[in-house]
Amino acid sequence: MTDAIDTAKTGSAAAPARSVGTAQIVILAAGLLFLLLAPMFLYPIFLMKLLCFALFACAFNLLLGYTGLLSFGHAAFFGGAAYFTAHAVKEWHLTPEFGLLLGAAGAAFLGLIIGFFAIRRKGIYFAMITLALSQMFYFFCLQAEFTKGEDGIQSVPRGHLFGVIDLLVPTNMYYLVLAVFVIGLLIIWRFINSPFGMILKSIRENEQRAISLGYSVQYYKLGAFVMSAALAGLAGGLKTLVFQFATLTDVTWQMSGEVILMTLLGGIGTLIGPIFGAGLVVTLQNYLATSDFPVTIITGVVFMVCVLLFRRGLIGEFYASRLGRKLGFEHRQ
Repeated sequence: MTDAIDTAKTGSAAAPARSVGTAQIVILAAGLLFLLLAPMFLYPIFLMKLLCFALFACAFNLLLGYTGLLSFGHAAFFGGAAYFTAHAVKEWHLTPEFGLLLGAAGAAFLGLIIGFFAIRRKGIYFAMITLALSQMFYFFCLQAEFTKGEDGIQSVPRGHLFGVIDLLVPTNMYYLVLAVFVIGLLIIWRFINSPFGMILKSIRENEQRAISLGYSVQYYKLGAFVMSAALAGLAGGLKTLVFQFATLTDVTWQMSGEVILMTLLGGIGTLIGPIFGAGLVVTLQNYLATSDFPVTIITGVVFMVCVLLFRRGLIGEFYASRLGRKLGFEHRQ
């Protein structure tokens, strides 16, 4: 009898979770359909910028939302890959796909170095180490010859994808960005739903228990850090091809703060929350850029309101309320 009751309780708890998962799939499918048709009625450059930052926020969420590690240095991977891709495509004349891969590989290497030192500390100390090492990389980019200092790398050619598809055509470039974004999202989904991802979640919830079970927590943290850095670098390389330049703006600490803001607004630990948060921030920046009121103040007010009213983020609160209603219904039943 007790086993039957426990089974019934487990089934009742699992049903709402499945319902939330179904809702997430429906939202993602609707969003993908919208993005496929979006160039017909929205400015492609705006859409490409949104997708680049959405991928950047999703990569950061992989570290914060699913591993519980708050990094203040992700701009190093985003901006570093932007420089690597720009230099490879412009100076080495690599095709755009190889430039993107080189940028992601360079970001992963940076992630390995920074992560190796950062994961040895926890909490605010971890965050400060990532910030310090990121600032060191910023000053390296400021002084290095290949980055062109404060001028940055300008006039980066988009080239031809696979030597055939001309990326100077905005529609072609948009669908490349969309394809890379979807691939990045699928990688993240597979990563967090793998046994490796389950262990990361256990580390986030109770690190000491994960250690007591025999898991090498440091290696799992480093693996998540490198994966997050590589995907952030992929987003940075894409942004370079879209705007055809790489500058110091991409490696400043403000860029790290911006991606934290995007992730928190949408909801950490959710797959589509960072996408929604990035869309909100990029839209505000785009449509309020010509207004007299400072965009940063408006963004700050939106962030304050969301933190006060939606502690889990906008999408996180939506999932929580939906799950709560389902659980309440099951309880009444």
